[in-house]
Amino acid sequence: MSYAVISTKVDPQTKKKAIQIARELGMPLNVVIKKFLLHFIETKTTDFKAEFEEEPSEYMIEMLKKSEEDVKAGRVSPSFTNAKDAIDWLDDPKAAYANGDKVRD
Repeated sequence: MSYAVISTKVDPQTKKKAIQIARELGMPLNVVIKKFLLHFIETKTTDFKAEFEEEPSEYMIEMLKKSEEDVKAGRVSPSFTNAKDAIDWLDDPKAAYANGDKVRD
């Protein structure tokens, strides 16, 4: 069987931790990577999980505050319970977003 080489760059700490965990599981890192690639090919998905809490950016915090102010002031965009109603609203030329303008009645 012939092999192809895949070269990628990762920071040294990530590589070291990955090698350590693979060893703890009783396999070399290349086996882990091969299995990941086979899984990716078979499922066309990546099953990454965010195991950390992400800190919101300053922009995100600012937009959340603005959104809360809009809700308190009654400037809210419509909400929908199904896709058809949402699509109908999007297709309506009279529809407007709650940005200080009149929201669709």
